[in-house]
Amino acid sequence: MSREAKEENQDTTQIEINDSEEKDNNAPSTPDQQSQAPDPADEEPEPAETEPEEEEELPPPTPEEVKELRQQAAKAEEFYDRLQRQVAEADNLRKRLAKEKQDAVRYANESLIEQLLPTMDSFEMAMSAVRNADDSTIDSLKTGIEMVHAQLKRTLEEVGLVEIDATGQTFDPSQHEAVSRKKTDEADEGTVIEQTRKGYRLKDRLLRAASVVVAAPSGEAEEANEQ
Repeated sequence: MSREAKEENQDTTQIEINDSEEKDNNAPSTPDQQSQAPDPADEEPEPAETEPEEEEELPPPTPEEVKELRQQAAKAEEFYDRLQRQVAEADNLRKRLAKEKQDAVRYANESLIEQLLPTMDSFEMAMSAVRNADDSTIDSLKTGIEMVHAQLKRTLEEVGLVEIDATGQTFDPSQHEAVSRKKTDEADEGTVIEQTRKGYRLKDRLLRAASVVVAAPSGEAEEANEQ
């Protein structure tokens, strides 16, 4: 094939390619292509740049306002100092009361024990006398023991101890404890005819009820050990 014929074939092929590209460009777009194309209406408009507002400058305080501010600051500082002192005083008071309460519980019997110490001394002297006693000192030893008993009783009475004497009294369940009933014609029914153990009160509070024997009518059988 000659050279001229080859050149003609190349020109013809180039013309066909150009025609094919023009057809593709002129062809209508598919729905997918249309959906992918950006819509100018959907684009958000860019906000317009606003100029920064100038802050309004406040006028300087007057001398009266400055004086008032200083007075208020001084008062605030004074109140803060007073508050700190009151908080510290309240904390110290709380600690002191807690310690006093603890000491009161720990040493609640201090006063009573202090008053019983002389009685303890008297007992020790009595025991020393017993160790060195002979037949001629029995009476003096008896007198010493009676003195110790009287001293102890007096000390307990000074702190508010009251002895309950139930003999001859009408039975009172709030102060007496009946251990038995005994038939008798010498006392009315319900009367305490014998006290087997003394009772005691601390001022108005019962410490121990008196153990007693209560009179029963002579027709009843004796009931013993009801406790």
